Formats: sequence, C-alpha cells, structure tokens
Amino acid sequence: MNIGFVNNKINYFLLDKLLTRCYNSGMSFLQTTDNKKKRKLTDKQEKFLSALAGEARGDAKTALSLAGYEQTSYYAVLDSLKEEVVDVANSILAHSAPKAAAKLVDVLDSDAPIPQVGAKIQAAQTLLDRVGISKRERLEVNHNHQGGIFLLPDKETITINAEEADYEEVKNETQN
Repeated sequence: MNIGFVNNKINYFLLDKLLTRCYNSGMSFLQTTDNKKKRKLTDKQEKFLSALAGEARGDAKTALSLAGYEQTSYYAVLDSLKEEVVDVANSILAHSAPKAAAKLVDVLDSDAPIPQVGAKIQAAQTLLDRVGISKRERLEVNHNHQGGIFLLPDKETITINAEEADYEEVKNETQN
C-alpha cells in the first residue's frame, strides 16, 4: 500500500473542498449587493427596482408605472440605474438557479415525453452557466517521448594569434 498516494488523495480532496468553498463564497455577490458600492436611492428608485424584480417580472415600462414614474422618463431612469438593474438581473438568475437545476433532473428522470424538452434543457443550462454553475471540463495531457538526451562534448578553447602586418586593399572590379 502506498501511503503517500493516499495522503495526496486526501490532500487533493481537502484542497478541492477549500477551493469550492472560496469560489461559492465569492458567488454571493449574486444574491446580495456590496454595501460599499451601494449608493443612496430615492424611494421611487427603490420602488422601481422592487417592481422590476417582482410584480413587473422584468418589464421596465410596467415597473416605471408601478413606481410612479412617467413613461417618458424610461431612458433617463434606466440610464441612472444601470448598475442596480444589472444587480436585479443577477439576483433573479441566482434565485432561479435551483429551479433550473431541478428541471434538468426532472427531464433526466422522466419517462414520459416532455414537450419542447430541447428548449427547456438549453434554457436551464444557459441560466446555470450564467450564474457560474457549468459543466467541468477536464484536459488530459499524455506526452510520450522515446528519445534520450543528447550530450555534446565540452567546447575546446581556440587561440588565434594575430600579428601586425602590412596589407594591401584589393578592389572589386564590379565597384566603380
């Protein structure tokens, strides 16, 4: 029995568990907003964001009227609340992730035909990808090399003795 291998396997398991925990704690931004970045919003803006995530079900125009805005302020409100609207969208996706995962399992377990199963699976996979739950890709690298190392002999020192001498310049006939 190779004790080193067992210990390495345990170490890899613990390291994987630690990395998973760190990764998942980093994903908590989907469900909550960071108080440092959160700016003070007016009551109307808060109502708009709440309606956008709730009653309006993502329809910005409906959320505007529910919050008490005029329809003509559509672009101005959305422009001023860009980051908050993205946070709302991330929150909606994060809250829908368990439903998407359950739908994938339901499709897998079902023996009965399910209408539009391809579209439902693709939508569930896309949602899970966007919240950070995606299939794991593994890369296996096999490298087989059949040669050895080629060693060269040491270089020999070459000594060149130069003497001072007279020389004469030879002209090339093509240079005129």
